[in-house]
Amino acid sequence: MVKYLFLALLIFPLTACQEKEQAPVTQSYHELIIADEAGSIANFKIEIALTPQDQAKGLMHRTQLDEDAGMLFYFGEETEHSFWMKNTLIPLDMLFIKADGTIHHIHENAVPQDLTSIPSRGPVAAVLEINGGMAAKLGIKEGNIVKHPFFSQKSTQ
Repeated sequence: MVKYLFLALLIFPLTACQEKEQAPVTQSYHELIIADEAGSIANFKIEIALTPQDQAKGLMHRTQLDEDAGMLFYFGEETEHSFWMKNTLIPLDMLFIKADGTIHHIHENAVPQDLTSIPSRGPVAAVLEINGGMAAKLGIKEGNIVKHPFFSQKSTQ
């Protein structure tokens, strides 16, 4: 019995050390540009939520978001979507985007932790969440174009 206890005590610290040495998981960021007919008006470093699990979590529980950051929820084909702010601690602007990259609808300054449904107001392929008030601050409007590989590129010239 003492022999097994000794082996267990010897192995436990080794497995604990191995867990600590693993590299931390890092979030990758992607570039996204919003443009109007005159050219680029905003650049963002975005996280992408593709899986149902990532989309359900979104930006919940975060206490801040960098000014040039955001999260893109990409659904693929255009369908109606609704969002809410449950467990979201910061105000957000939600940009509902068509498959060609056109911003279809903007919901500004969604209220933190509000359970009210925020609809896309028509079929969309994606939603970009950015800090509340940034759309107005940067002059982003419905009809602007989102440039990212997920969207077919519509000319802005």
